[in-house]
Amino acid sequence: MAVVLVGGCGAVAERRDAATAATERFERALASRQYAEVCRALADVTRQEVEQSTAGPCEQGMRQERVPAGGRVVHVDVYGRQARAVLTEDTLFLSLFPDGWRVMAAGCTPQPDQPYQCEIKGG
Repeated sequence: MAVVLVGGCGAVAERRDAATAATERFERALASRQYAEVCRALADVTRQEVEQSTAGPCEQGMRQERVPAGGRVVHVDVYGRQARAVLTEDTLFLSLFPDGWRVMAAGCTPQPDQPYQCEIKGG
């Protein structure tokens, strides 16, 4: 029984580490204005939403969006295939896809007694 618990914890830690790495890659690309890389880090539905809301390619849309540089990762919570990454200046929501973690929403701020308000998010 202890082996199963240790193995289960390891899987959560591995998912958390991978979600943290995806968050850090997204933040580095955002901070250095590498918008093609930012767009590659987004989930397809989020990238499509950026393109629709800005009426142009994702890279151009990300130049227009007001997603703040998030700073350093404070902690990452993983719940199955979903994750919330809390940074010093932002919160990101990620989902795990077959090719890895992708950003579903960014530029998110908590609202009292309501869901987070996010600058970009998938529909």
